[in-house]
Amino acid sequence: MKRQFLSFTLLLALSTWIAQAATVRGTVSDTAGKPLQGVVVTDGYNFTQTNERGEYSLDSNLDKSRFVYLSVPGDYEIEQTKGIPDLFYQQLDKSKEINEHDFTLTPRKQPIDGFVYLAISDPQTIDERQMKRFREETIPDLKQTIERYQGKEVYGMALGDITWDRMDLFTPYKEAVSVLGIPMFSVIGNHDHDLRYPALSNQKVTEESYAERIYEDHFGPYNYSFNVGDAHIITLKDIDYYKDKKYDERFGKEQLEWLKNDLSYVKPGTLVFINVHAPVFNQTDKGGGNAEDAESLKEIVGPYNVHIFAGHTHFFENNQVTPNLYEHNIGAACGAWWAGHVNRCGAPNGYLVVEVKGNAATWYYKATGHDSDYQFRVYRPNEFKSQADYLVVNVWDWDPTYQVTWSENGIEKGRMEQFDDEDQDYIDMHGKPSGYHTSHLFRCHPSAGVKDVQIKVINRFGETFTKNVTLP
Repeated sequence: MKRQFLSFTLLLALSTWIAQAATVRGTVSDTAGKPLQGVVVTDGYNFTQTNERGEYSLDSNLDKSRFVYLSVPGDYEIEQTKGIPDLFYQQLDKSKEINEHDFTLTPRKQPIDGFVYLAISDPQTIDERQMKRFREETIPDLKQTIERYQGKEVYGMALGDITWDRMDLFTPYKEAVSVLGIPMFSVIGNHDHDLRYPALSNQKVTEESYAERIYEDHFGPYNYSFNVGDAHIITLKDIDYYKDKKYDERFGKEQLEWLKNDLSYVKPGTLVFINVHAPVFNQTDKGGGNAEDAESLKEIVGPYNVHIFAGHTHFFENNQVTPNLYEHNIGAACGAWWAGHVNRCGAPNGYLVVEVKGNAATWYYKATGHDSDYQFRVYRPNEFKSQADYLVVNVWDWDPTYQVTWSENGIEKGRMEQFDDEDQDYIDMHGKPSGYHTSHLFRCHPSAGVKDVQIKVINRFGETFTKNVTLP
């Protein structure tokens, strides 16, 4: 009995010493004041979980860690201020020896089994004219989509390049998305770094000014996670920024270690969304945008049911990397840098709509200003200049599970031929070829004298989209 009491005393003393040694500590409770156990807390490098009293402590390096923040559990609300989720993190003060930060979470009134996720790549505005297009084209379209899902929870994620090296446009962007009425999260892109400085990780001596600083002031930490229902959602930086627009697409060891630690609290088999700026597994345009340490990422996420959402390239490409790993490199909201109405691959300006039910996800691309069933474009013969004899179809959200077939005068002709080329709509908009070839093009050769052609596209979910084409 005496030995047990002594052991308990030593354990209590040890836990008290650890709490005193920590540079960051605090509590997590619900709105009724109940302590919450098991909530994951991080400073961007170290991780811990709250104990039975809702307490946490971290021995943080305050020269590197700017925030302490939670991975909000799925049973609690994601709270926001005018559309920006800013209550899951608190800023650290390096001038203080001890930082104390308490968090309060609001319990959901009922469990959530499904939600809608809007992945928006590259708004990338450089001036007021482009911001006006974002406000007057993208935002109303997003509002219309959100209204379609009344009664469901909707979350937004901007996949980086919120502006084009214009930190002063972060505020107008936040004002624009505030009208959506949903939590709008964000990823840091290469153009969201202050080009005057290198990233914090690339400075030998810690400075007060660094490339991510202004982004952090507006949006908080750039590596973070949260949970909605059974889904675990991660945002991860994959831009290694040096200064003056120089960077590499790379996660780096610290980022990947953070990801590994974050996932250590997640049950294998869970639906995981990973949001990045630069893609990881593209097959086209090799060497032009993929993160360098793709294989390391693939190894870490192997036990989970993973979807990666990326932007950066201003073209659309899907890749089923493994049976449990799917990457969506989504066409940009700004298309080809607000030059017109399409991306480099011919995909229209738009965003991805993901419908989540339990551990499963379905999705479709929503073209700005079009109905949701606008999923491909048809070029009649002589409209696609490099394929003058062919009828050409551009199916932007294509992957190998799709079926693209055609018929003429009511007679089935089978599958269309897939080919790689530069999209004609983009060439016409850009004024000249750019050299980028997309693989989501299909062609057929209508017989002489045929007037009526029907195109049928069946996606991976069995949904059918058709278009009847009248030839001259």
